[in-house]
Amino acid sequence: VQLQASGGGLVQPGGSLRLSCTASGRSMYATKTTGWYHQAPGNQRELVATITRGNITNYGDSVKGRFTISRDNAKNTVYLRMNGLGPEDTAVYYCKDTSTFGYNSWGRGTQVTVSS
Repeated sequence: VQLQASGGGLVQPGGSLRLSCTASGRSMYATKTTGWYHQAPGNQRELVATITRGNITNYGDSVKGRFTISRDNAKNTVYLRMNGLGPEDTAVYYCKDTSTFGYNSWGRGTQVTVSS
């Protein structure tokens, strides 16, 4: 499966963005979980949110109540709605697909910069 992440950009503190992760090469029905992770310079890649094929969601503590992950199986796309963005959210955001066989695939990432 190939993953294309998009929707990043520059936003002011308190602003919002919606990221998209579109899968190609395989049906999303063969996906067990899709997740968003972020990595700031000098830091490890960290969990932001995940969603299962059955729409069970999980969030990192730092984004609970601000971010929402959702999926549109007809479009093979997972979204990450990010509200109340702060400078601490500045990072490259990656999506990851875990197949029903446990195989992980990563997208190339999209940069999110929160700055005034």
